[in-house]
Amino acid sequence: MAEIKLVSEIVNDDYTQYVYDKFDIQDSQKTEVVVNYDFSPIKGKQWNIGVVYGSSGCGKTTILKSLGKLSNVDFDRDKALISNFDFMSPDDASRVLMSMGLSSVPTWLRPFSSLSNGEQYRAELAYKVARASEGDIILIDEYTSVVDRDVAKAMSFALQKYIRKTNKKIVLASCHYDIMEWLMPDWTCSPQKGGVLVEHDYRLRSRPNIELQVSRVEYSAWDIFKKHHYLTADCSKGFGYLMFTWDDKPVAICVYKPQPTGAVPNGYALARTVVLPDFQGMGIGVSISNFVSSLLVNMGKRVYTKTISPALGEYRSRSKDFRPTSNNGKTRKFNGKGKNAMDSKNRLSRASYCHEYVGVGLSGYEELLLPIKEMRDNKKKTIQLDLEL
Repeated sequence: MAEIKLVSEIVNDDYTQYVYDKFDIQDSQKTEVVVNYDFSPIKGKQWNIGVVYGSSGCGKTTILKSLGKLSNVDFDRDKALISNFDFMSPDDASRVLMSMGLSSVPTWLRPFSSLSNGEQYRAELAYKVARASEGDIILIDEYTSVVDRDVAKAMSFALQKYIRKTNKKIVLASCHYDIMEWLMPDWTCSPQKGGVLVEHDYRLRSRPNIELQVSRVEYSAWDIFKKHHYLTADCSKGFGYLMFTWDDKPVAICVYKPQPTGAVPNGYALARTVVLPDFQGMGIGVSISNFVSSLLVNMGKRVYTKTISPALGEYRSRSKDFRPTSNNGKTRKFNGKGKNAMDSKNRLSRASYCHEYVGVGLSGYEELLLPIKEMRDNKKKTIQLDLEL
């Protein structure tokens, strides 16, 4: 068991004398705080995520500092966010931002100062994680203290996936307990419990689930989401819009459209899938696009998807529920005319992941696909999304 003593001399004056006179303070010369911790159980073992937790002032930061230096991030406030990651390739920079749940591509082009608190926190986290060399232990103090609790959960789930995928090590200090099931740490340590380290096997834990409500909504709902998509904000009022909420808060939207051809008269396409920044990194985009695809297949449609997102595209390439089309990985050029006119300027010379959904159809939600006029009085259903990818 290691012990850290924090001793400080007291500079006495009238105010400190007031404290001595009013309260039972035995030592008027110095203050002393003792923090205990024991990391011996994990010495020489493989681990990725540790959490030092407890209330404010219990010694979390002291323990963290005993492991190494706490790093700071000083972003260039005039640069686009992604340009601050110039120590790695643009492709790797985009991947680490996505892995931390910063998947809103327009956000990458904004300066750090213009980001929300949640986006700034994720950006700093992405920078510290990306900067860490092999063998380093990434140290994060006051983890999620300045963000909304739903944001904290989303961030924690995204972080643990990336840390384990890249086999890095991170220790987080936090006074919050609601993040534990989302982080699934390999070990925890609390100074308030004597600093005893407790090992956990995250593989034995079930992935957390969230319950979303899905509603058929009208075109105006697109305004909430459109600025977070990498393609043009224009969408036809004739498309179908399904919005997903969590505890009455808008979370995501999936837009689908008919796309018949001579060979596939019953063809449909997912035109847009957008998850708001606060909820990115939880696997919601994958889950809702699969859900909508399965609804359309149940109605006898053939569903095609197209994305340039590596995370979503590579998932579909691995999934048995999707098969690549002949256009997968190819660039296509549009002439700016016809059905593809609204997206043509955004699709030039851009290789995309193109797939057809071949999974099973899902029944029981047929009313969600009815004409919007028939939906207005009965448009809410609840579904359970499994976040395990």
